[in-house]
Amino acid sequence: MKSILALEDGRIFHGKGFGAASECSGEVVFNTSLTGYQEIFTDPSYAGQIVVLTNPQIGNYGTASEDDESARPYIEGLIVREFSRVHSNWRADSTTDDYLKRANVPVLAEIDTRALVRHLRDRGVMRGVIASFDDDATVNADAFVAKARAIPKMDGTDLARVVSTPSLYEWEGGGAPLDSTQQARIAALAAHGGKVLPPEKPLRFHVVAYDFGIKRNILRMLHEHSCRVTVVPAQTSAADVLALKPDGVFLSNGPGDPEPCTYAVEAIRGLLGRKPVFGICLGHQLMGLAFGGKTFKLKFGHHGGNHPVKQLSTGKVEITAHNHNFAVDPDSLKQSEVELTHVDLNDGCCEGLRHRTLPAFCVQYHPEAAPGPHDSHYLFADFVRMMEGK
Repeated sequence: MKSILALEDGRIFHGKGFGAASECSGEVVFNTSLTGYQEIFTDPSYAGQIVVLTNPQIGNYGTASEDDESARPYIEGLIVREFSRVHSNWRADSTTDDYLKRANVPVLAEIDTRALVRHLRDRGVMRGVIASFDDDATVNADAFVAKARAIPKMDGTDLARVVSTPSLYEWEGGGAPLDSTQQARIAALAAHGGKVLPPEKPLRFHVVAYDFGIKRNILRMLHEHSCRVTVVPAQTSAADVLALKPDGVFLSNGPGDPEPCTYAVEAIRGLLGRKPVFGICLGHQLMGLAFGGKTFKLKFGHHGGNHPVKQLSTGKVEITAHNHNFAVDPDSLKQSEVELTHVDLNDGCCEGLRHRTLPAFCVQYHPEAAPGPHDSHYLFADFVRMMEGK
């Protein structure tokens, strides 16, 4: 198929179509991660967005069902330089092309993604439409530009309640998968007649996790840190959370504008000082609003697994995973009540907050990564220490 991307400012990109033979629309953003495309596809924070991947070859290692970060892909569409319809990976159970076809996600490939990313970086994220056609079809590009301009803007849109779980559930997926060293050790012992099972850690704490678009690796990380996790819908009240008798409350990542999520801000205010609270990504923005601050939309957002963030207390720099379009304005917060803990070294954005007297902290980035580096895993241990009263 031939395919096009039509942007709201009139810019058109022509390429070839893969994945689903369908039309999609959304806000066009770019992600600079080198690996982990399947995890990106299935991150609910991408609801309502078309994702451009800057790594030039995508699809070459296929997809594996255990790598999904949620029940399905949430991206509206995918744009890449080169799309591989075959793969080489012993873990894969599907080609990336078939995987996206089943999820009804169209792919635009063989365009100059560098030119598109520079365009978005210079002019800011914008709405767009991907459409595919038979090779001999006549395309009216202006009609798709008009469609792009008619798409509702992300500003003022509450998507958290759209992607959230409809009902409460207990996480039973267990901890993180064994790494290659652990797998090799177990295999070697089994070959010699031995049998070793990974040790089960006692679940010392009960965490209630708000699902604003939660990823599975967050749940695995909490489990790995001795937490039994109950996941609740985005619109759950503080009273209902407290009735579950948690030791701590987790606020997840998610898509959309935080300001319309007034129900979540109200719930967080009802929990502050009652239970330890840890928030990430959208949860961080919602906590910033609950602290009395304001949020704003970034020009082109932060999306990727290589963002440098500085811890202000130690001077240490973490390489972190990001996926957000909005940020907290630190100047809107009372410095006597809330401490700025982390900043982005690329643009100086607020990346972390901690309340000075209440057991509550949050970061803008993704400490669970998936995909991304593991520099920030310590934040889950910090949450545990907070639940221990330390």
